[in-house]
Amino acid sequence: MAIVAGMAAVKFMAGVTFMTRVTCMARVNLARLTRFAALLSLAALSGTLPANAGTAIHFTLDRKVDGTTVPFFLAIDKGYFSDEGLDVTIDVTPGGAPEVFNRLAAAKADMAVSDLNLLIKFRDTTGTPIKAVFIVFDKPPYAIIARKSRGIASPRDLQGKKLGAPAADPTFALWPIFATVAGIDRAKVAVEDLGSPVCQPMLAAGEIDAVTGFSFTAYVDLKAHGVPADDLAVLPMADYGIALYGDAIMVSPAFAQQKPDAVRAFLRAYVRALKDTVRDPAGAIVALFRHNEGLSKDVELERLRLAIREDNIVTPAVQANGFGGIEPERFAAAIEQIALAYRFKAKDKAAAAFDASFLPPAAER
Repeated sequence: MAIVAGMAAVKFMAGVTFMTRVTCMARVNLARLTRFAALLSLAALSGTLPANAGTAIHFTLDRKVDGTTVPFFLAIDKGYFSDEGLDVTIDVTPGGAPEVFNRLAAAKADMAVSDLNLLIKFRDTTGTPIKAVFIVFDKPPYAIIARKSRGIASPRDLQGKKLGAPAADPTFALWPIFATVAGIDRAKVAVEDLGSPVCQPMLAAGEIDAVTGFSFTAYVDLKAHGVPADDLAVLPMADYGIALYGDAIMVSPAFAQQKPDAVRAFLRAYVRALKDTVRDPAGAIVALFRHNEGLSKDVELERLRLAIREDNIVTPAVQANGFGGIEPERFAAAIEQIALAYRFKAKDKAAAAFDASFLPPAAER
């Protein structure tokens, strides 16, 4: 089974090895070894796999691998995907959410994880019926991360301060909504469009007062840049009136139509891995490092635990209704909040961005 980007050769060789075994059993009556070798070479060149290798799913992440992506890798390691008859390959889309949506629309990826709110706007703008089928972050991690020593302890303290935000950051896309809901006078906040690589170092150096980002990402990374934890003020937007959901698992229109059972099977396997991850983060994190070198175990384990402990993944709604679903009233309120900063072409169709029909039964979630 293929694991991550950069491992395509592993998948290919695994296919050749398996095909060798099958071909040997089926062709024991071949007269000469040279003919046998020629058949193997032809199979290798074609890249074909036997029918029982499982339904292939090309899954893509919209940002770099981190601790919160553990369940996807754990589902591979524990064989949950293969138990469902799936052959899952995971890679990272460097262009973020816009590129993810374009790849799903063009069937260059089968499934993905990305920001639900950006998907809602993409669908409205383009008419492309990409579906979100599972909520990953019931409480979105969108946050303002600031330095307490710069006099910021609440949203309105941002007035008169300098906020650094990458233009492509999904959190910054919500800044106008957050400012409206939290009562911030945007005219009094100096916003600087900064690239992601320099945002947090500039905050650490005191060149700006706050940044936008994911709570569990920016907080952990800023500590790694030397900012004392007790000087960090994390202001989750959801704590100040934002009703939005966060990241969701999505499926391309073509794949959803052609292989709906495979989508359901993927979600069943993911839920099994997600439950394992919540139950034992330290045990689950091992799967991440087995396939992704260069990450810090301590940093990513802290990031994962923050996402669990700070209610991004396990929320009262999840405890009551199970992982992955939405509450219709909240979703309607979220769409109204998106409309505060985005002019819909067809707001009445926005709720169709989420399709609950692929979810496992509530008892399994």
